[in-house]
Amino acid sequence: MLSIFNSIPTHMDYKGQKLAEQIFQGIILVSAVIGFIYGLIVEQFGWTVYIVLAGFAISSLLTLPPWPMYRKNPLTWQPVLPESPGDGREKPQENMKKPRKHK
Repeated sequence: MLSIFNSIPTHMDYKGQKLAEQIFQGIILVSAVIGFIYGLIVEQFGWTVYIVLAGFAISSLLTLPPWPMYRKNPLTWQPVLPESPGDGREKPQENMKKPRKHK
């Protein structure tokens, strides 16, 4: 059962995050303008709120899940370098001098 949840991708690349943010803001802005105009015409503020909430729900559905369109530009990471014992590199704690005691 848990393997099903582990197979669901949960990441988004940086360009996908930018695209999701632009889509989210665009839908919210358009729904706010439409809701304001419609609410002004019918003189009911409730309709304005409903239309903005519907825009929020649509934009959340489109931008919160990591859809494949948000994962088109994955980062290429550098390969891991193998650590050998004669590497000559010391850990930062090993090369620090111990404080001398005053007599």
